[in-house]
Amino acid sequence: MTNSYDTIIIGGGHNGLVAAALLAKAGQKVLVLERRNVLGGAAATEEIWPGFRVNTGANDAGLFRPEVAEALDLEKHGLQFVESTVAAVSLQPDGRHLTLWHNVEKSVVEIARFSKRDAEKFPAFIKKVTTLTKVLNQIVVLTPPEITQTSFAEMLPWLKTALQLKRLGKRDMMEFMRVLPMTASEFLDEWFESDALKGMLGAAGITGSMQGPYASGTAFMMLYHYLGSPIGGFRSSKFVRGGIGELSAALCKSAQSQGAEFRTETEVEKVILEDGAAVGVVLSNGDEIRTKRVISNLDPYRTLIGLVGAPNLGPQFVRKVRNVRFRGSTAKLNLALNELPRMKGLENKPECLDGHMLISPSLEYLERAYDDAKYGKYSQNPILDIVIPTALDSSLAPEGKHIMSISMQYAPYNLKSRNWDECREELSDRIVEALCDFSPNLKGTIQHKQMITPLDWEREYGLTEGSIFHGQMGLDQLLFMRPVPGYGRYRTPIKNLYLCGAGTHPGGGVTGAPGFNAAREMLKDVKREK
Repeated sequence: MTNSYDTIIIGGGHNGLVAAALLAKAGQKVLVLERRNVLGGAAATEEIWPGFRVNTGANDAGLFRPEVAEALDLEKHGLQFVESTVAAVSLQPDGRHLTLWHNVEKSVVEIARFSKRDAEKFPAFIKKVTTLTKVLNQIVVLTPPEITQTSFAEMLPWLKTALQLKRLGKRDMMEFMRVLPMTASEFLDEWFESDALKGMLGAAGITGSMQGPYASGTAFMMLYHYLGSPIGGFRSSKFVRGGIGELSAALCKSAQSQGAEFRTETEVEKVILEDGAAVGVVLSNGDEIRTKRVISNLDPYRTLIGLVGAPNLGPQFVRKVRNVRFRGSTAKLNLALNELPRMKGLENKPECLDGHMLISPSLEYLERAYDDAKYGKYSQNPILDIVIPTALDSSLAPEGKHIMSISMQYAPYNLKSRNWDECREELSDRIVEALCDFSPNLKGTIQHKQMITPLDWEREYGLTEGSIFHGQMGLDQLLFMRPVPGYGRYRTPIKNLYLCGAGTHPGGGVTGAPGFNAAREMLKDVKREK
């Protein structure tokens, strides 16, 4: 038994680090326990090969909340964002490419090469999306209401948001409510005719999801990915100088400056309960650490079924947790390259290598890729989101060398007749083959490869079923229904046990919002008890 803390945070992912920094700033004695040897979770930068510092999980911090960065003074602690002038380039099978810039006027010129009609409508589309996301931007940092028991004081922020929605005007308010449950294809078909543009924009609607673009709610996911930095058309996007791990490092420094403690390579085996309340944790080595409160950055299933245990929870609640849909569908291939890859059609446009490059040529292509996954196979013609972080930040690799990171869909966690250990190299080769259609010199320049399958996300990063969002972000698993109905306010049935990971509102992506909101709610409880 070791000395007690005010709060123990299980898991050093970026949301756990946000919560740690905010609680320490409020005067709490905080301890963060992380199973891996590096902080950041899926927002980490690791030296996988000598001299190559790789974003092993997320590449992009475009969704990170400015409220969090400001509250924790992350710029003072070394955080620097770096943005490409290019939002994304969509590589087309016929050798053409469609570039969207952060400058809307430049994007209009590019779109006109595919459709003059779409080019004319694109500025209005950006204006509409900006209007619709104004309300979502406010909701992200609010605690979901408890529909049956919330007090007026707790509902007040939501009433302000409702007022903001009303101020949009009757037409835009109705449009907001109409769009949320739509399919990405329905939403985009109302605006555009070009397959290239619709395929490019629609990719955001299925990111991290086991759904195709013709599924209800994928329009909402498109809007979700427009939150954060200014809209360039593709989705919110900005990179972190030194790799996304520098965001986690800045959060850690902010927390440490307020007295928070961190232990890596320290796995929590279970939460200690006394009289129905969390009072500490047991480590895998048998050590016990006492605390007044526990916050878990793990997903809901790993926390509640794994660390608390079903016998300590009511049967109805256990059923709800077991019914959370995880269904991971994302794989990632990281490559160390001896030289910069030559991309067809972009040989004289080096700036186009700075942002995202997509193989997502049409909505039909997206749906066909999903068809494979529906039947327990990885996509033979995959959706690929490619970044070359060294094109913007040469410090991440040895001089003259480069890193390419490719996020791939669909790679279903549950394969029909094989397992991921058998398919790892096969999938790696398939992704490289798909890329070689657009980059003839790629195969010859590969020095190292790291293939991360959904099973690896689960085993190494602790993501149940390889779900990068700690659970699907369908309409039935959002707001007060995230992680489960009745427990959308970061608290659990166990007194003094809270959740702060992506399995809580508002959901996945590198936002910092779940950690921000959970810390605020815990501090409210501390204040009430004084």
